Amino acid sequence: MPPPLQIGGIIYPRVDQADFTGPFEVLSRIPDSTFHVLWKDKQPVRDGRGLILTPDTSFDECPGLDVLLIPGGGGQQALMDDDTVLSFIRRQSAGARYVLSVCTGALICGAAGLLVGRRATTYWAAHHLLPYFGATPINARFVEDGHLITTAGVTAGIDGAFHLVAKLCGDRIAQEIQLYMQYAPEPPFDSGTPDRAPAEVLQAVRARAQDLADRRLETAKRIALQLGVTPRHS
Repeated sequence: MPPPLQIGGIIYPRVDQADFTGPFEVLSRIPDSTFHVLWKDKQPVRDGRGLILTPDTSFDECPGLDVLLIPGGGGQQALMDDDTVLSFIRRQSAGARYVLSVCTGALICGAAGLLVGRRATTYWAAHHLLPYFGATPINARFVEDGHLITTAGVTAGIDGAFHLVAKLCGDRIAQEIQLYMQYAPEPPFDSGTPDRAPAEVLQAVRARAQDLADRRLETAKRIALQLGVTPRHS
């Protein structure tokens, strides 16, 4: 029998918990697997809305992972220059079968140098930043390039996780997990993407996030210089 799959997901202060818990709900149900909730230490952290999350494995204790999950959220900005986090991601990525980023977790991957020469996606309001990390932006729910799977915002992490389960275990296991979760979305509104949302809704959401968007752009420009990347925008 092969050894159990080692799966780990990073949490951090001001993470978007759904970026983590959506894929966790899927990946933690893979048969014969162990899921590690990871952070620098084992102290609880609060997500961007105040929900308390508790890591069970520190970076130093973490075994070599088969799958590494990197979620996004407002706290992503603080990780872009965090050598401890970026070094851990680089080290685990080198031996992992897959790295799955959700939403702006892709920007953390970018800061770690994982996006150079890759096709990738991320949250719609940060999609234009991908070229600063050497990536080719793809407008898709999730994108697989080599061992890296990036997803669009928040709920897209669930779709990316199902795709990953199918890669690891086959369609049958992925479908069994989907049925167990009764994952069959039928949202009451069709405003989940910028091209479908009413103009006033899009404007309001952009306005609320403008300060963070500006800071993300400045960070992306600075990291592009560090990586020696010349952004090419389509």
